[in-house]
Amino acid sequence: MFRLGPGELIILLVIFLVIFGPSKLPEAGRTLGNTISEFKKAVKGIDASSEGEQESQ
Repeated sequence: MFRLGPGELIILLVIFLVIFGPSKLPEAGRTLGNTISEFKKAVKGIDASSEGEQESQ
């Protein structure tokens, strides 16, 4: 999908630091991590339910 190298990651981190400030950066990272994990759980749930439907047919 997207390939980010170390240079791009550093630029993104600096942008987030400027936008959110050092005190809000850990909270923003935690929120982003939770969002990604919830998305992965939802995708796994969709995959599992589609596999169940295929087996029953």
